[in-house]
Amino acid sequence: MSVRRCISWPDTRLRSKAAPVEMITDDIRELWDDMIDTMEAMPGVGLAAPQIGVMLRLAVVDASETRGKAVRLANPEVLHASVTLREHDEASPNLPGVSARIKRPRAVTVRFLNADGALEERDFVGLWATSVQHQIDHLNGRMYFDHLGRTKRDMLLRRARKIGA
Repeated sequence: MSVRRCISWPDTRLRSKAAPVEMITDDIRELWDDMIDTMEAMPGVGLAAPQIGVMLRLAVVDASETRGKAVRLANPEVLHASVTLREHDEASPNLPGVSARIKRPRAVTVRFLNADGALEERDFVGLWATSVQHQIDHLNGRMYFDHLGRTKRDMLLRRARKIGA
């Protein structure tokens, strides 16, 4: 297990759709372990494989207060989203130093392959739901700031360039 380096925006992999995972192997489990170590080192509440340059539909989330309760997801897809929205400040290690307040459904039902390779459906609520949706965006080549209007998005990216300069 090790901490992986997050790739930097505007790396084209962050705009590319990740490939589906065919089956859960020991290599996939090791990658998930590295992703959890990386998420904890940030610290963050989720990480998608493309953020570390691995173009597979893999994510981890841990929005628990005590930590150590990470959920490993392969090929996650939202089956149902609540109409009630929740605002949360979102950020990404791929674009450090900036964040934005994003509205997302407060609860989602997600289907995914779990660490045992079984198809699972699970409800996520609150910060868990926000993190899962944020990770699925990464798997689809989207960033959190894509949920902003053009003006706010441009301002955020300009601010990020200033910080990185």
